[in-house]
Amino acid sequence: MTESANLSRRTVLKQAAWLAAPLIVPATALGREGRAAPSERITLGMIGFGPRGKYDLTAMLKHADLQCVALCEVQASRREAGKKFIDGHYGNQDCQTYGDFREMLERKDIDAVLVATGDRWHAAASILAAKAGKDVYSEKPCGITIQACQELADTMIREKRVFQAGTQRRSVVNFQKAVELVHSGKIGKLHTMHASVYFPTLDNTWLPAQPMPPKAVVDWNLWLGPAAWRPFNQQYCDGRWRGHWDFDSGARLLDWGAHTVDLCQWANQADDTLPVEYEPTDTNIVCRYANGVKLILDFLKTPFGDRSPHYISRLGTCPVRFVGDQGSVETGDSGELVVTPDALQKEVASTPRVVGLDVGTHSRNFLDCIRSRKPTAANPEVMRRSHIACHAAALAWILGRKLKMDPAKETFLGDDEANLLRSRPTRQWAI
Repeated sequence: MTESANLSRRTVLKQAAWLAAPLIVPATALGREGRAAPSERITLGMIGFGPRGKYDLTAMLKHADLQCVALCEVQASRREAGKKFIDGHYGNQDCQTYGDFREMLERKDIDAVLVATGDRWHAAASILAAKAGKDVYSEKPCGITIQACQELADTMIREKRVFQAGTQRRSVVNFQKAVELVHSGKIGKLHTMHASVYFPTLDNTWLPAQPMPPKAVVDWNLWLGPAAWRPFNQQYCDGRWRGHWDFDSGARLLDWGAHTVDLCQWANQADDTLPVEYEPTDTNIVCRYANGVKLILDFLKTPFGDRSPHYISRLGTCPVRFVGDQGSVETGDSGELVVTPDALQKEVASTPRVVGLDVGTHSRNFLDCIRSRKPTAANPEVMRRSHIACHAAALAWILGRKLKMDPAKETFLGDDEANLLRSRPTRQWAI
């Protein structure tokens, strides 16, 4: 028998043995072990992996019909940590990593992205993702200026993309119940709302310059993105960017205001409009809607103490209070609801108490809307109005004077300086 005949015979025997062997397919590939089949999964790419991004992703990975397949991070240490976290969840090594999110957006097999960078990147990354055909869940604040919020909302609508702002308290039961009490008239006619916000800050200083690391370690140009150029300092990358005007949103008012003002907009049934006046004082910013309802942004000196007298401290972070002519309701991240008069206690007694931030329910709404193509709880128009209201209030504080706004045009009346501050110059970062 020739050598070629022996090779042919061995090939046939190997093929026969393969065909006779039992075919082993992982249960996850068939949709078992609590996971959806591959054809039913929504694939996710992640942009940014810091503490907040990890928090969001932890909640999202619990959804059986979601699979995170890619991660982009400009810092090598976070990129490696993100891949380890994602691969550890799935028990494989499949997560692909990128240093430039534009490369990730070129992938046709990615359905949606989670944008969890610093504020400076939220709008720009979300817009590029939408233009690449991806649905977007963006951490808040979603836009660093009024103009950024407008462009973001316009892009999502034009590109017909599903968008969810990370203002997840719209999906938390105690906040939903508080708004329900207002809408149902249980506290009478609404006349005043209180939204807690950080005490504003305006910092234009620079941290000391440090030697620029190799691009493979930190891509400083891409980290800065649309923000103005400044020398590298590792503390920025570690989170010290907060409070710096070039990197932060609205003098820090949007840290909590993106949530609390959003809830007040909802309670006032004002998702399609804005307050028409914004007047700063030493302790708050008083806003007024065309329907006469007042919105008071109360400054808190620290996130967890020195609270305004309008709030009960045990209610936790991001408290809001709605006051009507027959009663009031107040709630925060502790999950507790405090109501007056006492007769309203029976209205809130059965409300489940959720302590903390329910990103799981909010992201579930996002995934369901990706399938249905319906608007999310915090859709582009909801985000646009609540964020612009926060930015307008911040500009009133920065300028130290009352501002009046046309809510339809989203411009200030008779104040050229305020209108100029609706936008900022952006750097040509794509180099």
